[in-house]
Amino acid sequence: MKKLLLASAVALTVSGGAQASEHSGTYAFDTKGAHQFITFKISHLGYSWLYGRFNEFDGEFVYDAESPANSSVEVVVDTSSVDSNHAERDKHLRSEDFLYVSEFPEATFKSKRVVVDDDGEADIVGDLTLRGVTKEITLDVEMLGHGDDPWGGYRMGFEAETEFKLTDFGIPMDLGKVSETVEMIISVEGIRQ
Repeated sequence: MKKLLLASAVALTVSGGAQASEHSGTYAFDTKGAHQFITFKISHLGYSWLYGRFNEFDGEFVYDAESPANSSVEVVVDTSSVDSNHAERDKHLRSEDFLYVSEFPEATFKSKRVVVDDDGEADIVGDLTLRGVTKEITLDVEMLGHGDDPWGGYRMGFEAETEFKLTDFGIPMDLGKVSETVEMIISVEGIRQ
């Protein structure tokens, strides 16, 4: 899924430095319009995929068009908002076997660096804290677009993917070898502040 994070910045830089910074800034996630999603999938016994999402999360990102490596993102997730479209399963996911939300009501991600390679592709490297454990993960990021909205604001959207093993974050439930890794997709639309 790795795309050209710098594509728009490069295009604007070529046409003039002043334009390159027009879409730089701090963007708050659009929680009011709910134009944001954190979804996950994990194998169920190797026979099917279990999909879910977190309904409540917030954050912001800073985008530096002239120097994307200086960009950053922070996210806070309400772990009790996990939703797999099955009430009993969600209750189990909130338990000590998985997210242990009574002890760890939030998960967070805070970027440490944006790594841009020679082809202009970028990864966001940062610390994910889940179930009280902090580990470095890498988000494979795609800029979806940016521009004026119909209400007088300016918006920018990104989608990112990552995966990690449940045991990396102290999740004790053993679902078998085919179910040890969870895939995450994060899609956010930010409004420039």
